[in-house]
Amino acid sequence: MYQGLLVIDADAHKIENPLVLRDYLEPEYRDRIGLAVDSLGDQRARIVDFNPATGQNDLTRMFPQPQGLGKGGFRNLHPDTTLGAMFNRRRIEHMDQEGIDVQVIFGTLNLVFSSVLDQDFGIALCRAYNNYIANDCQGYNNRLKPIGVIPLQDVDAAVAEMYRCVNELGMISVAVAPNLPVPHPKAPDAFPDIRMGKTISHPDFEPLLQAAVDLDIAIGIHGGPGSYMVGGISDYTETFVLTHIFVQRNQQQLALARMVFDGAFERFPTLRVGFLEGGCGWLPDLAHAFHEHWEKRIRDFDPKHPYRPSLMEFTKLLIQERGSHSNNINLISQAKNLFDLMWNAQHDPTQIQDESLYEHFHIRHRDPLEYFERGQIFTSFESDDPGPAYLHIAMGEVGKRLACFSGDYGHWDGVLRNCVKDAATVADYDQEHLGLLLGGNALALYGDRLRQSLPIELMATV
Repeated sequence: MYQGLLVIDADAHKIENPLVLRDYLEPEYRDRIGLAVDSLGDQRARIVDFNPATGQNDLTRMFPQPQGLGKGGFRNLHPDTTLGAMFNRRRIEHMDQEGIDVQVIFGTLNLVFSSVLDQDFGIALCRAYNNYIANDCQGYNNRLKPIGVIPLQDVDAAVAEMYRCVNELGMISVAVAPNLPVPHPKAPDAFPDIRMGKTISHPDFEPLLQAAVDLDIAIGIHGGPGSYMVGGISDYTETFVLTHIFVQRNQQQLALARMVFDGAFERFPTLRVGFLEGGCGWLPDLAHAFHEHWEKRIRDFDPKHPYRPSLMEFTKLLIQERGSHSNNINLISQAKNLFDLMWNAQHDPTQIQDESLYEHFHIRHRDPLEYFERGQIFTSFESDDPGPAYLHIAMGEVGKRLACFSGDYGHWDGVLRNCVKDAATVADYDQEHLGLLLGGNALALYGDRLRQSLPIELMATV
């Protein structure tokens, strides 16, 4: 705890050893995952995947991606937290040292499972990881809360695995990638190097969202660099520094925008989603862009009756501006020709099909800011992130209820020492606001399954 306040690390990590994870896989898959050393001498996870070029399971892939566009991490083991991310006894010692009551634990290697092209292998990897992490987190006075991972490659299998994670393995939530890599229509033979992404808001994934609503669990959206997922500008960067700067924010901003404008939050008004490990400082600007474009291009925009000035007024202004330089008769003729070119009656928008004119018409009655206000959208922040200090300034009171503390335990850029203290003192928070940031917002995100499973001694603080 911190000054009597509950502290929940909403996005900590496990560093999985692929050799241990392999023990949980069905025998036919075990030789397709392991460890390899890349050309720089760095250790990678090695996965033998389906090869679109040969039609066989003979495509050797390394994760994180060792080179090229979207390059992943290298030499990225954290000196303070690597052993704790592997072994829970050390993790618990660190939690006690820093005053962290509960860690919600996502994987590391499993962030790439939705990039696996072999559908059955992807399903098997998810099931194996979920069995592994459920066993790994048992005990420890209920302070470690594992998050399951589900295979986007097969929606039916993903729904079944979501139910198994919650109802059989006792997990409080599941993680999904921001998108599923799919072949690019203009370069299908170059997949997965050239690809597009089917975002989690795609209609094909509606059964996943419905299952989360029915189970009353949050969905944690979590990507990673070097995972062949579409991450916006990160796919056009060739160094890890540039990739990492852009990939998390890009993926989360795109995922959030698609969830809003594809209507996922409208169709599922009680769905809660965490957009994790991308910080939160970008949220006010993006929320403003949502509102502005909704207001001006959806709510108040009538594409079938666009602005069209009068020919007389147009001609008059043209003569006034150019009259001293040209023959007025020629100008009148030029004005009519130009007017017809710009506002040609032959291009009558009323004759165009509605779907070509009306963008995101299904949310015309709902300001996107309402999705924030009704508690559907959450982000995370790390201890050295000043973002939470100004969310409420930019977004009002709702800005206090959006960001969840994350130490990013186990990853190279996470901070262990004084992580809770630094997060609490980066600004002059009042006690209620600080309580939301350190634990209250995580409880709102993960809901009753987290709240009701807290250690007994913490129940009185909720």
